[in-house]
Amino acid sequence: MTAFAAEEVLRPACLVGGREETGDMRFPVVYPYTGEVVGEAPLLERATVRAALDLAASARVGLGRYERAAALERVAARIAAEAEPLARLITRESGLCLADTRYETGRAADVFRFAAHAALRDDGEAFACDVSAHGRPRRAYTMREPVRLVAAITPFNHPLNQVAHKLAPAMAAGAPIVLKPSEKTPLAALWLARAILDAGYPEDALAVVTGDRAEILEEMLAHEAVEVVSFTGGVAVGKEIAGRLGYRRAVLELGGNDPLLVLGDADVERAATLAVMGATRNSGQRCTAVKRVLVEEPVADALAVAVATLAERLRVGDPLDERTEIGTLIDEPAAELVERRVEAAVADGALLLTGGGRRGAQLVPPVLDRVAARHELVREETFGPAIPLLRVRNLDEALAVANGTVYGLSAGVVSNDLAAVTRCIRELRCGTVNVDEVPGFRTEATPFGGVKASGLGIKEGVIEAMRGMTNTKLFSLPWP
Repeated sequence: MTAFAAEEVLRPACLVGGREETGDMRFPVVYPYTGEVVGEAPLLERATVRAALDLAASARVGLGRYERAAALERVAARIAAEAEPLARLITRESGLCLADTRYETGRAADVFRFAAHAALRDDGEAFACDVSAHGRPRRAYTMREPVRLVAAITPFNHPLNQVAHKLAPAMAAGAPIVLKPSEKTPLAALWLARAILDAGYPEDALAVVTGDRAEILEEMLAHEAVEVVSFTGGVAVGKEIAGRLGYRRAVLELGGNDPLLVLGDADVERAATLAVMGATRNSGQRCTAVKRVLVEEPVADALAVAVATLAERLRVGDPLDERTEIGTLIDEPAAELVERRVEAAVADGALLLTGGGRRGAQLVPPVLDRVAARHELVREETFGPAIPLLRVRNLDEALAVANGTVYGLSAGVVSNDLAAVTRCIRELRCGTVNVDEVPGFRTEATPFGGVKASGLGIKEGVIEAMRGMTNTKLFSLPWP
């Protein structure tokens, strides 16, 4: 998969031990804006998935740190060289606008660059053993060894970058991995797998398989060699995995309901920009998107006007049109769900200031004021470009509302009050707090993950993921 003609229907193969597996059946991948078929991916049988796991379980990467780093750098360079056609490919399978998918290709290249640097870093430690009366004249050292096998499953909302966050740390750590991308957006993942093997990574240490998620998950959880299960997706499936993991490690990143807290002293224009950008990028389909804007009463009226004004300027249209700023959701049912929640909030007293119209899988970003915390729109994770404003009296109420859902992934705070900001950092029950920034800000190297229903186990981010994909071994030597 190196050519991306706009009208081409792609029929990529899965990769198992370097072999192309096409299977006897395929399933369609559609462009959400028009419903046209843009690709067909293999619907692999369980026996083929099992064979992929068996082969990867017996693999030994056998590459030194420099060789792994060099392969990772080659992948990063390949992504950068083919960034434009790759962005168009992601747009075709996801409906995300080109501005979003170009941003995604850049971030994915960053993942591989960070992983290349991390692969070169020796994170072992040395310990003197004669530091107590019970010690010996010895020196102890730690080293990290890759786990036997990683099984990974990724969602639809970042077809390339989520896959990069699974594959690049495994490559850097030298851990074999079998990955199943979303059945809705498998094309970029299959392209990336080929790029990794072309970069010189051992063929038997990587497999990317497509097909029925439930069947593939069954095979992954049943395989005795799997030491780490890395899943990004919905809470229900994440809880199912957690209940069946047994004596294995988990990376469970399960979504969020992220608040942007706008305090009474905030710069309203800055807060409005963060609210609109944070809620609508990627068509709002990010676990760290702004899903609730909690605004203190003194600035609430001004913020409502500013947010509505900015939202009305957004250009909604064909995701492949250069001028488009908001593409589609992944499919029409996803857009219908957001629409229903908006309508229910309005019926229960919320004010629709602008937007809300739907055409198929596309939704004009709705801005709502005076939304109540009880509304499903803000009580659950609403995966779409809605911008609900919840008015609060003071910081105590803002913190109570922010912490008042089952999720705890990220949060943003807009304020110049150091004491208030410090209190938010202390008291918000989530994995990340960003000051004067959207909840989703991070680099690809920093730890990422949440608490409560937002996640469990090892954090994501290149460095943390590498640690989770390795085991620490201690050894000691006589030291005269």
